[in-house]
Amino acid sequence: QVQLVESGGGLVQAGGSLRLSCAASGRTFSNSAMGWFRQAPGKEQEVVAAIISGGSSTYTADSVKGRFTISRDNAKNTVYLQMNSLKPEDTAVYYCAAAGSYFLIQRGRYDYRGQGTQVTVSS
Repeated sequence: QVQLVESGGGLVQAGGSLRLSCAASGRTFSNSAMGWFRQAPGKEQEVVAAIISGGSSTYTADSVKGRFTISRDNAKNTVYLQMNSLKPEDTAVYYCAAAGSYFLIQRGRYDYRGQGTQVTVSS
């Protein structure tokens, strides 16, 4: 079992930055691929970024490429999402997720997901 708790969301003006954190419990964190997903009202959930268990490879969706960066600290059981140059269309609930497969999490498949943190970007 892996429990995930997101933090760092909030209200920010367009062009601003936020850093999301996801604290994971459980001994399997360092062996898990991790990802960030988001869901805006009326829209389907989409994968934003993913990172392989050891941190050597990352995936970023085209919609956020060059603005968002995913990273992890396995010693702290934490994964991060640095979000820069935020736009109003980035407004959504952001979820952290864990998966046994880096291949699958890039494609929206995961085993565990947190409760989410709201990110609101004002214009």
